[in-house]
Parts: sequence; structure tokens; C-alpha cells
Amino acid sequence: MAYVTNTGESARVPGFGANREGAQSFVRRLVMQTVFDVLESQARSAFLPDPVISTILGQLTVNISYEPLQCQAVALALKEKVNMAAGAISQRCIVVGNTVTGVCTANMPGGEKECGSNMVQLTAVPATHTSITGTLSTTNIIMANWSRAMWQNVMNRALRMLATGPFRSQFFSASGNVDGN
Repeated sequence: MAYVTNTGESARVPGFGANREGAQSFVRRLVMQTVFDVLESQARSAFLPDPVISTILGQLTVNISYEPLQCQAVALALKEKVNMAAGAISQRCIVVGNTVTGVCTANMPGGEKECGSNMVQLTAVPATHTSITGTLSTTNIIMANWSRAMWQNVMNRALRMLATGPFRSQFFSASGNVDGN
């Protein structure tokens, strides 16, 4: 998830957040709901009644940390002209579909330039914007004693759901691991 700081540009990418907090909140809710869906599915396959499932899910706390990419402007094609006027725009996100595929940055002021030309550097999305970390804690005594392998299974199922869901292009190569104490 990225966000656009220029309101005139936000209409060009309606799937982007309007601000940093909105983008973070969206990712948190998406990941948390996916984990809850996996755990609910497991509880249903164990034939637990709805009130018990609701109680178990209510005993979970999910904390997600994610730093969304700030796009001062967007280019919907690699060769779209970029107005890199002095101090106006220092970073433009290259967008294909609803996914940022690269970042066009300017190290010097100038006029109209094309992303990818010698005067403007095209770079990959920085790793700080492609990583989501989180913790899941529970007060449920049974789940608290699950093995690391059981939690890894939950992680793997959640990743598969994200990779096949409405935001699959953002999660198609996602991987995750469970750190044990």
C-alpha cells in the first residue's frame, strides 16, 4: 500500500491511501482479518460452536507494523513525462495496475524529464516499504501452548489467502516465518 500526498494525483490511483495513517490502517486491517479468517476456519473444522470461536478470537491481539511508500506523484507508464521542477516533486511512483513497480527520483532540479532517462533515476521500491511485521498474542491457554509448527501453518495459510485475494498482486510472492520464544 502506498499513499499519494498530492491530492490532484490521488484521483489517478484510487487504490492508494490518502495519507500515511490511512495506508497503515488499511494494511493492518487486511492482515489482521486474514489471520482471524484462518483461525476461524481452523476452529470450524474442529467443530467448535460460534460462541466459543468468538471468545477465542476476542482473546487475540494483533500488532502490525508497516511503513507505506509515500508517492508525491504517480506515473502510470514508464515513459510518462515527469515534471521534476525544483523542490516540487522529488519522487514519483511508477504504477502498473494498482501496484507500484518502481520509483522515479530526481537528484537535481529541472523541467520535463522521462522516468528512466539519464537525468532521472528509476529504482526499485525500497525494502522498507515491502515488508510487514507483526505480533500475535493470545490469552487463550490452549492457543498459547500451540507449537511453532502450528503457528507457522496459520502463517502459511494466511499468506496463501492474501496471495489469492483481491490484493494478490501485492502479496503474490509474500513469505513469512514464525519466531518462537
